Amino acid sequence: MERRRFMARLPMAVMAAVAVMSTMAAAGSPAATSPAAGQGPDKPTIRYTEYGIPHIIASDWEGLGTGYGYAAAKDNVCTLAETYLMVNAQKSRYLGPDGKASPGEKQNTTTNLNSDLYFQRINDNRVVERLLDQPAPNGPEPQVKEAIRGYVRGYNRYLAETGVNNISDPACRGAAWVRPITELDVYRHAHAEIIMGSADPLLDGQVTAAPPGASAAAAAPASSPGETAAKIRDALAVSRQQSMGSNALAVGSQGVSGGTGMLLANPHFPWQGKNRMWQSQLTIPGKVNVSGASLLGFPAVNIGHNDDVAWSHTVATVAPFGLFDVQVDPLNPTNYLVDGAWQQMTSQQVGVDVLNADGSIGRVTRTLWSTRYGPIVTSVLGIPLPWVVSAHAVRDVNMDNLRALNTWFHLDQAKDVNEVVNTLETTQGVPFFNTVASDRTGNALYADIQATPNITDEHAQSCLTLTGRLLFNQELRLPNVPPVSIFDGKRSACDWPDDPNAVAPGLLDPHKQPRLIRKDFVGNANDSAWLANPEQPLSFPRVMGDTAAPRSLRTQELILTAQNRINGTDGLPGRGFTPENMRQLLFADNSRAADLALDATVAMCRSVPFGLILVDGNLVNVSEACPVLAAWRDHDFTADSRGSWLFENYWAFLLGGQAIEKLPWRVPFDPKDPVHTPNSLDSGSSAVRDAFGRAVLALRRAGVPLNAPLSEVQKITRNGEQIPIHGSISELGVLNVVTPGLVDGKPDIFFGSSFIQQVKFTADGPPQASSVLAYSQSADPNSPHHADQTKLFSAGQWVTERFTEDQIAASPALETKVLS
Repeated sequence: MERRRFMARLPMAVMAAVAVMSTMAAAGSPAATSPAAGQGPDKPTIRYTEYGIPHIIASDWEGLGTGYGYAAAKDNVCTLAETYLMVNAQKSRYLGPDGKASPGEKQNTTTNLNSDLYFQRINDNRVVERLLDQPAPNGPEPQVKEAIRGYVRGYNRYLAETGVNNISDPACRGAAWVRPITELDVYRHAHAEIIMGSADPLLDGQVTAAPPGASAAAAAPASSPGETAAKIRDALAVSRQQSMGSNALAVGSQGVSGGTGMLLANPHFPWQGKNRMWQSQLTIPGKVNVSGASLLGFPAVNIGHNDDVAWSHTVATVAPFGLFDVQVDPLNPTNYLVDGAWQQMTSQQVGVDVLNADGSIGRVTRTLWSTRYGPIVTSVLGIPLPWVVSAHAVRDVNMDNLRALNTWFHLDQAKDVNEVVNTLETTQGVPFFNTVASDRTGNALYADIQATPNITDEHAQSCLTLTGRLLFNQELRLPNVPPVSIFDGKRSACDWPDDPNAVAPGLLDPHKQPRLIRKDFVGNANDSAWLANPEQPLSFPRVMGDTAAPRSLRTQELILTAQNRINGTDGLPGRGFTPENMRQLLFADNSRAADLALDATVAMCRSVPFGLILVDGNLVNVSEACPVLAAWRDHDFTADSRGSWLFENYWAFLLGGQAIEKLPWRVPFDPKDPVHTPNSLDSGSSAVRDAFGRAVLALRRAGVPLNAPLSEVQKITRNGEQIPIHGSISELGVLNVVTPGLVDGKPDIFFGSSFIQQVKFTADGPPQASSVLAYSQSADPNSPHHADQTKLFSAGQWVTERFTEDQIAASPALETKVLS
């Protein structure tokens, strides 16, 4: 009955497509996954199924973009409108100069004013407009332009139908800054996301850079090269731990129970703001049929699957920027030396409007400086790079990159992993991500093919400064920290050379970038490409990351999970992955740190004389904590686990920002056994004892019982309801990463598991997929889809995907919107 009512509401073209698909499905044809070519509806049509997931079908790219724009605005118009405000450098004008540019993101403390100055400079220089004027691959392809043209029409249509004063979300209801958008707004937003890997660490240092006075020019640098390199390295390590990351695992036919290919996508993105992901299915019959998620405002799927290929991305260890140390004239510090001759820096007056405290509108103008290499920058993540006897300029490998849009449109249409590789090589648009994919034929792909600075090992060693050498090479190694280069700017030959095999100037030849196709598995958890599969270690230029170096505990957990499941040594029935055990293993929330250190920690606790540890003059009785940890045998961070919160606090104190190999292990790291070393924590170490005492003291002072279940201490607030959240921080080696904290004074998650998708291909039918969007589809607290999937995630449950036309038609929650 429900399906008959649905059919009556559909346009004739969609009804025809469903009829065609039903006939093919009855015949057992694999083509039943997609509507037949030429059967798209005359008008863009949005079919909403459970949890507000839109399935958008149209006859062309513009129609598809229209449906996407309308549906995205319906769920998240305030978040999108504030993003367009940001890229147009108007946050200070409407929201005040002192506000946080990226609210809800733990690491990003940039103010609205600094953000506006940064983006106004880009807009004044017409960076995006110049890219739009270029032919593909450097400019957008026709299908991209058509989809974005439609996206603008759909977004503006929703806004016109609803009216600014009637927007459901109180965050922007009636706000003067909510307005219709243009295509340029969308491209500026895309460009802002693409340059994020450079903008986040360097934005403040660019817009506050000012030349010194004559007396300052004669002063000594604030830090030695070693101190500066160590500070930048540590800041990068903290930034990596407190911002975005991901896991991805592709399993080939030798690792899947029953053969074919499988993929687990597990990106760890912010739960608030402009980097939220949003789920959809996009279909043009005969051209594209893709399901997954994208960053808000991208009318394509960034992570997902089509009929034949599933893929995900993980944050890579490539630094998407490089610095150039330029010697300046002490009497005129805006002159710098290149090839024995003085050159004049270029100055640029950049001004933005600001909202004053009394409600009036003022103007802030700054002079920003640039060199032949790029803008002057005087700090990296708050670490000073003083403009004294020299200055530092930054070159951003993605500043001229809109190619990523072409990349994702082609990935959406790929037929196998070889086409994925071809797309990555011919567009070089991926901005700072690895790509992990599987296909219907049972191949598993890892590829770190992206927009990478053309820094060969030979070029680096010829041009690195002393500080740059310490940063770029492995002497100051920390897991996941990208090798940042600082080159000698006195020599023009030290600029990134152009490679004839690269798509754009200054890019590394894509054929030199690592890739691996196997039949068992490949994966990545934000370490370098070296151990995508430990049976076949990869080599690559140093600019792309390290080799023969310690892996993070999360990388170890990912590899061991894959190996044990394929070998049948994990305690679960059978061998090889199934959809059920892949989901189960992710939400088991196992901690690799606990596997390695819990027994030694319990032994230490039991051996403490009289159960007392001296911490900063306080005698802490830890005897009550010993049985709590001893009883925590599953080493898990599920909602009902007791002892996990105590262990998390203890582990944080023990690490103290150090690399994992710096802990007191009895067995050190061995590059010949990188998955199992280091191990055997020294239970007699004073550092272990001190960290444990501090953790017990911290929980008691916070009023948290030592045996409190995780559900009592890790939760989020949605419309006054507190929802428990399972998982833990990356440093504990838990795949299901969540980073808790306070947002607007309430318990929440800064970043972590966001759009999670598990896909299995079958021999002759549609892909079998399940997913969950951890923070739900809508940021609007009045939306029915503000927390519905969050509660699913809390309970460890998944949404069974509806991909075929018959599956969509059978949804009991089906609602249809035809954009006539």
